[in-house]
Amino acid sequence: MTARDHAIAALYGLAIGDALGMPTQQMSRAEIAGRYGIIDGFRAADPGHPLAGGLPAGHITDDTEQALLLAGLLIAGRGTVDPGAFAAALVRWEDEMRERGSLDLLGPSTKRAVRAVLEGEPIATAGRFGTTNGAAMRVTPVGIIRRWQPVDMLVDLVAATSLVSHNTGVAIAGASAVAAAISAGIDGAGLGEAFGAAIEAARLGASRGYWVAAADVSARIRLAIDLADPADPDASLTRLYEVIGTSLATQESVPVAFGILATFPHDPWRAVCAAASLGGDSDTVAAMAGAIAGAVSGTAAFPDEARERVRVVNALDLESVADGLLALR
Repeated sequence: MTARDHAIAALYGLAIGDALGMPTQQMSRAEIAGRYGIIDGFRAADPGHPLAGGLPAGHITDDTEQALLLAGLLIAGRGTVDPGAFAAALVRWEDEMRERGSLDLLGPSTKRAVRAVLEGEPIATAGRFGTTNGAAMRVTPVGIIRRWQPVDMLVDLVAATSLVSHNTGVAIAGASAVAAAISAGIDGAGLGEAFGAAIEAARLGASRGYWVAAADVSARIRLAIDLADPADPDASLTRLYEVIGTSLATQESVPVAFGILATFPHDPWRAVCAAASLGGDSDTVAAMAGAIAGAVSGTAAFPDEARERVRVVNALDLESVADGLLALR
């Protein structure tokens, strides 16, 4: 398989995981089991869902939307992003989403930071409180456009794209881990090597941005991988849910995505379905896991009908996006 196939698969994995987790986000694992059983395919959101109410099966959320927004800016900027332009683009995106009746808008860290920029706060300090997973959820294009070695150059770009909203060591570490795993996969790495790239990048990313009190993302990725047991997926997922967590916090959602992939090392589809079934920030966890699995395994990672569903429901042209990003790699 070619680098192009792996890059396309990373974007499809992002969208597929996102859409699988769309109806289950903000639900507990027990609530998901009672309502859906185990997620094994796309489901429509219940009409009363606080964020995704009424969205059809296969519909993406802000995770994929913002990743594609970032991809467009990176392509237009020939591999760079102006933070001020990014902040303005995020505001326009939210306005458009609101006009379409969407309730799934900017996350708490991004909303706070973008508002601060618009009110005149310097971009360098606006994201100093951003600790949630917004930077990690939208970082897939960085992993496609930038090789993971030398790792400091990859982390530089991750930090630049995180600056406006998530300028903290924990958020940059999480986003660096996801980007490095995706980039390594596109370069031909297997899952174990991609995990190693993620751990190294997270360690370096933690030194960027503002320090905040948070668990070390690199150490928690290692812990999540250690907790995984492919021979007993149910027990493995229970440990990940109870010990690592699935919240919006970067130090929970990013490591748990790696733990889920380690639980299903040879079955990306089961991995993203399990992520969507686990509760919490399930759309983001499944989106990150899907992007990494796609980058490592290529388009064969996911059923043809799953790729077609997200393409048609959301009018996506992910092949063109991948081509634009790879042209700058």
